[in-house]
Amino acid sequence: MSVQITRGIKILQNAIIQQDKQLAKAMISDGSFHITLLVMQLLNEEEVNIGIGALLELKPFIEEILQGKQLILPFQGIDTFGNQVGFVKLAEGDHINPLLEIAETAKRTFQGKGILAGENRGFKPHLTFMKLSKAPWLRKKGVKKIDPEFYEKFISHRFGEEMVHRIDLCSMLKKKQSNGYYHCESSIVIGKKPIGFRDLINEALRRERMGLKSKVKQIKELLLKPETQARIRRELFEGRSVNNSNQGNQVDFGATLT
Repeated sequence: MSVQITRGIKILQNAIIQQDKQLAKAMISDGSFHITLLVMQLLNEEEVNIGIGALLELKPFIEEILQGKQLILPFQGIDTFGNQVGFVKLAEGDHINPLLEIAETAKRTFQGKGILAGENRGFKPHLTFMKLSKAPWLRKKGVKKIDPEFYEKFISHRFGEEMVHRIDLCSMLKKKQSNGYYHCESSIVIGKKPIGFRDLINEALRRERMGLKSKVKQIKELLLKPETQARIRRELFEGRSVNNSNQGNQVDFGATLT
């Protein structure tokens, strides 16, 4: 997220905390700011690998949607989901349609791989800055909703713009990175923005993962072959026979010494 947007959200969060210090525990850390395109369920490493493959397949579709143009997202104003989740709104404009198209294409691509992806509610791009669910004990303290008065001065505030240059496949459960951002399984770079160091690391990890996956598949196929199983049984049987023979020799040798 851009420095300008991050700075603006931090000012907003501090303004709310000054009015109720308890809400500090409900704030999202600045390293975690993001826009969610799609939520999915990946139950194991095999499904994670399938998800990585779907993400890679998504890149040419996104490039076709954008047609070489940059996708700039302006953020302005504040809203909530049921007064429980506070977020910065995406401003209206020509950027909405391509973003919606990318989200729908992502959903279709992942579902095409057999992945349970997408939510029943419509896609509403936003930047979450606080969640009461992060601090459940607040309810016992009488804090059951986000008071609109806490953010009324920011209701039409322009937070800045962000260029879409990377899409990440992140885990919501694995330990976050040292910078506060989610654990990232893989990424695709969009547009012409220079690839950063983290992108290079993610790509290297992705290639290593895919290589290991291929080797594991080859080993499984090899172990399932009848001739391989016959050889394993034969070697195990011969090994048992040799072991039994050695045990007999050791007993005899010990008796001779006595």
